[in-house]
Amino acid sequence: MSTQGQQTTPRKTTLALEIGLLLLLSLIWGSSFTLIKVAIPTIPPFTMVAARATIAAIILILIALAQGHALPHRGSVWAALFVQGLLQSALPFTLISWGEAHIASGLAGVLNATPPMFVLAIAMTTVRGRLSINGQKLIGVGLGLAGVAVTIGADAFSGIGTAAPLAQAAVLCASLCYALAPIWGQRFSGHPAIVTAAGSMSCAALLMLPIAAALEQPWTLAPPPAQAIAAVIALAVVCTAFAMVIYFRLIQTLGPLGTTSGSYLRAGFAVALGTAWLGEQFTWSSLAGMLFILAGVVAVTVPAPAHGARRPAG
Repeated sequence: MSTQGQQTTPRKTTLALEIGLLLLLSLIWGSSFTLIKVAIPTIPPFTMVAARATIAAIILILIALAQGHALPHRGSVWAALFVQGLLQSALPFTLISWGEAHIASGLAGVLNATPPMFVLAIAMTTVRGRLSINGQKLIGVGLGLAGVAVTIGADAFSGIGTAAPLAQAAVLCASLCYALAPIWGQRFSGHPAIVTAAGSMSCAALLMLPIAAALEQPWTLAPPPAQAIAAVIALAVVCTAFAMVIYFRLIQTLGPLGTTSGSYLRAGFAVALGTAWLGEQFTWSSLAGMLFILAGVVAVTVPAPAHGARRPAG
């Protein structure tokens, strides 16, 4: 019995730590929507993502080497890391950056709250996944979907004929990428989180650099203002390099659904920061949508009480 008591406390402490890291990651990634909005008027999307990924990759590689880790040597691992870099960084970063050129950062943050719904939809295609899904999680996903629908409902119809609907679709596609990324990322559980982060971000940088050079020729652009440059640096250092270390840790501890549930909280931070820093309009529909979304994250992340209640009796 003493052994059980000793094991219970560390688990509680670990769970509290992981939830704290999830909150921190949600705040960091919520602020990324504001930073993108600051940079996108003068730094085009491919160039922004290339710079963001390259700076982050250099930092992550240096951290990994400083900690005594070696980067993978097998080609099969690098092929898997390339897919991870595409799903987790290159593609969603580009879609969101382009989308925010046409819609508010807060709206982009709310639309990007949908990865848990995609994760559950993907899980339902497998027998094991269906067995792990209960009614509470389905209710949570339904509430989250309702929140997104309420938030974008009016804007979707008023924006017909402009780039706004396509921009909203691009952000939703980024959410699908974020849903697939942690599922794919589980295969790296045998590698240190910093090695996975460094490898996948390096692949994202190698992918985006030639694309930016070919499509946008950044050397021909007018020098961006200091505010935009500072925003990209913050995106690279805090929202990408630092955040990726936390992210790959959470994949191993909370799993794909638990990790992606932070996107609900990220949406709240994105709306709040967009309203406070950028003066974006916070409508009643946005408020109602956020309430639905917050209810959804509680239903998705909090364990159902029925199973836990029977253990003490045994």
